[in-house]
Amino acid sequence: MKRLLSSLVAVLVAVSFLASASLAKEIKVGVVWPMTGLIAAFGQSAWKGAKLAQSMEPTVKGGCKIHLILLDNKGMKVETANAVSKLITENHVKAIIGAISSSNTLAGAPIAEKNHIPMLTSSATNPLVTKGKKYISRVCFIDPFQGEVAARYIYNTLHLKKAAVMIEKDQDYSIGLAHAFMKAFKKLGGKIVAIEFFQSTDQDYSAQVADLKNKNPQIIYMPSYYQEISLFARQARQYGLNQPIMAGDGAEADALLKIGGKAVNGLTFTTHYDVHAAATPLAKKFIALFRKKYHEDPDAMAALGADAYFVLANAINKAGGCKATPDKINYWIRHTKNFKGVTGVITINPKTGNAIKSAVIRKVENGKFVYVTTVNP
Repeated sequence: MKRLLSSLVAVLVAVSFLASASLAKEIKVGVVWPMTGLIAAFGQSAWKGAKLAQSMEPTVKGGCKIHLILLDNKGMKVETANAVSKLITENHVKAIIGAISSSNTLAGAPIAEKNHIPMLTSSATNPLVTKGKKYISRVCFIDPFQGEVAARYIYNTLHLKKAAVMIEKDQDYSIGLAHAFMKAFKKLGGKIVAIEFFQSTDQDYSAQVADLKNKNPQIIYMPSYYQEISLFARQARQYGLNQPIMAGDGAEADALLKIGGKAVNGLTFTTHYDVHAAATPLAKKFIALFRKKYHEDPDAMAALGADAYFVLANAINKAGGCKATPDKINYWIRHTKNFKGVTGVITINPKTGNAIKSAVIRKVENGKFVYVTTVNP
């Protein structure tokens, strides 16, 4: 009996050792994205991109596997803050990818910053997301650049001089991008003839439509998300407001086409990527594998989700792979230079954490997204 007990103890010790060794071969990375809620389409696309990227580069130097721990923030600020806190205190992650929107990223960023855990957002474009922070970075461009690109396109290419702006007043993304656009448009010589406000939960835009008809702009700039843009476009066309609409990267989701239908035909928007403009070897390989796995082209959110993973994996490798610490990972994220990603060549400013990269303009044509042009910084 004594010998049997000794053997059992030896087996348990061996199992425990193997389990510890297995855990030591993992680098835990948290992911905070909306899998449910109003902007779930963004999170689901980004997750598809990140998971495919992980299958392409599952391990880092030393043989450690990157273990992605996904938490659903439901597109809400409080849920984002709770998720970031849980990943740090309970899951002990070494880095976090997230969140999708600027408002949610702003809610989680102070917690990551306080705990010195690098947080890399794939698509939060508001300048405040990284302002004054050392551990928050991004792989997307920022709104001052996106707003300027839209202003130049409207003024110089479409030759339209009078614009109206629709602002979603409870979204930092919408407020920041709207002001960036208005500043750049007025600097070019354009005139803002109307500014209309609404909230994310609004279903009725009749008051804004009526006012815009009176102000008679040549174009309506609406930096919002796909649901709100779709609803507004339908009601605008229904009541005879037929001016062209331009939006930001929040417009890009298949749901825009499904909800908006014919009302969003002709809508243009700035975004991060188009499959026809993808030129790097990594982009071509990623797109081929994405089509094979999902039987569709990756959209901008999927491409950005992949880039967040690839840039982070690159930083972990440079930080020592299995031996990487959060501080070293953060250093190498912020020293990303000329990284040939899926959405283009990415350089991150080490002082600000902001990415320097090109923007793409797309439009809706006959129920499909169509590439228009690429604009370099």
